[in-house]
Parts: sequence; structure tokens; C-alpha cells
Amino acid sequence: MSHDARGSGSPVLLLHSGVCDRRMWAPQIERLALSHRVLAPDLRGFGETALLPGDFSYDDDVIELLDTLDIAETVLVGSSFGGRVALEVASTYPDRVSGLMLLCPAYRDIPPTAAAERFEEQEDALLEAGDLEGAVELNVATWLGAEADDATRDLVREMQRHAFDVQLATDNWPEPPAPRTVSPDLNAITAPTVVVTGGRDMDHFQAIGRHLVDRIAAARLFALPWSAHLPSLERPAETTALIHQFLDGLSPES
Repeated sequence: MSHDARGSGSPVLLLHSGVCDRRMWAPQIERLALSHRVLAPDLRGFGETALLPGDFSYDDDVIELLDTLDIAETVLVGSSFGGRVALEVASTYPDRVSGLMLLCPAYRDIPPTAAAERFEEQEDALLEAGDLEGAVELNVATWLGAEADDATRDLVREMQRHAFDVQLATDNWPEPPAPRTVSPDLNAITAPTVVVTGGRDMDHFQAIGRHLVDRIAAARLFALPWSAHLPSLERPAETTALIHQFLDGLSPES
């Protein structure tokens, strides 16, 4: 996987949301790298990491990256879809994860709310009509709250449009990519876990946050009243401080 690597010390792996790529973490990388070895990959089909024909799983991709970099154990920080991947890694490979921070994570195993179904129907209709710009704008309007500035909105537009272009192009391949569905065993997650929810996020993701905290033994909930779905982009400095606080709490000296 294409990735950024900065700093030294105990490792932290940042997993991006499904409307973004690793560029979403630029403010966090700069600050976290002052005290940690920070890795930010593009997941398959996003940013600079290509999609390939055939079966794959995102959790195995993450482990392959860790093996390539000779990292035995890391803290995972995942945003939205990246949070779902982090859950998959932490449940399938619990010995590789020393801490888990989930920012408004996605999760398959609870039913969608009416708002989530409505969004999916709107996005599907726009994509089927070939209106990629409309689908991009729907995602920007849905997932970024009032805290995000114009430059952030433009960056998300660019990242989401690139993801659409890459992923939709595979529809006509003779052997399209086939990501394996992983249903995380939440009881298998042993790492200290913080689940962050946004007070202005879609109700579906707030329900996911409560569900995860109820079922992961070492989990606690942290609510951000000001946040929509992408707090690291809406208030970068505040979210970086929150990540630092979590990392400091994991250190043996704390």
C-alpha cells in the first residue's frame, strides 16, 4: 500500500474514511510524528493504492503493511470506513493491536437507520444516473459539518471524486475486485479502545458508537458535541490533542 511514514517511537497507524484518502491525516501526521512513528496508508482503491482483480481483504492488507515495515504491534486510529477496517484488524489479529481509537466508525452488523438508508438511496441514484459531481456534493454535505472550512471541503471533494473514478472503473473488468466481507468478533478485541461519536453526525453512526462500547470489553465512549462525521478534518488541532491524550494513556509511564 502507498503510505506516508514519519517520526520515530511507538507506532500509530491512521486509517482514512471512505470519502477520503491518507491526505485527510496531514495535520495529525505532522504533530503526532513529533513523538511517534506515524503511518498513514491509502487503503486499496483510494489515493495512490490501486485496485486489483480478485479477492482481497482490507485487514490482511493492513497486516501485510505492518509485516513489510517490521512492526509487531501498533495503535490503530480509524475514521469511519477506516474505523471499520480497524475493527476487523483488531478482532482478527488482536496480538497486533495495542490500542484502538475509532472516530465515528462504520460497522455492518446493526441495521441502518432511515437517514442512512435515505443517503444510500440518494447516492445510488446519482451514481446510476452518471452524476458523479452530484454524488460528490452529496457526500461533502452529508459528512462534513459546519466546522469545516472551504479548503477542507475542496479537499474532500477531490478525494471523493478520485475514489469514485477509481472504483467505478472496475465495474466492467472481466474479474472485478472482490473485497471479502469480515464480520468482526467484538468479544475478541482486547486492546484498550476509545469510540468517538459526533453530536451532529448521522444517527446511524451514533448508534454504532453506543453498540461498540456496549460490546467491546475495554471500550469507552467519548462524545464530541460539535462534530459531524469527520472530526479530524473539522477541528484538526482538537482531534489531534484527543489522539495524543489516548496515546499518552497507553504509555507505561502514564
